[in-house]
Amino acid sequence: MALRHAVLAALLDGEYSGYQLAKAFDIGVANFWHALPQQLYAELAKLEKDGLVAGRQVVQETRPTKRLFHVTEAGRAELEAFAAAAAKPSFIRDDLLVKVQAADRVGTGPVIGQLEERATAADAKIELLGVLLRQLRGEADEEEFLLRGERIGPYLTCLRGLAFEREHRDWCRRIAAVLRERQKINAQG
Repeated sequence: MALRHAVLAALLDGEYSGYQLAKAFDIGVANFWHALPQQLYAELAKLEKDGLVAGRQVVQETRPTKRLFHVTEAGRAELEAFAAAAAKPSFIRDDLLVKVQAADRVGTGPVIGQLEERATAADAKIELLGVLLRQLRGEADEEEFLLRGERIGPYLTCLRGLAFEREHRDWCRRIAAVLRERQKINAQG
């Protein structure tokens, strides 16, 4: 997947400025695709040049002029082709896992601290995703929303992000506890 597809998918919900798109990425898209604001601005320019999005100027009285972008028919066709293509298998690429793999040879103290930090960060994301899920479904309960909600794609990706963060938090806590216990045993022996 390229950043272009994540941007096009985010723009399906309406017109966004680059700033609004960056906020949308921070809140909803970041659980499956990370991008820095400058990457998003550069991608919007490429997408507009390729005719996949169109931008329009909005003059504001008390603020600088901004550009709002929306997906064009060519952009929708690009997304449809992307959705129809076979998905590549997922894989994990995480520097913390390299540190855990080497922990018993290089020392566990710093790794335990980083595992605990990750667990705390996962807790914060779990809370944020829970709020976002409640906002997306409104007054409907989850099962009703999943069956009849207007736009469930963002909801489904948030559910995946929530499951990932919960599992990641639990793994980090378990591995920190294992390494802590091994430290105690090694200190005694």
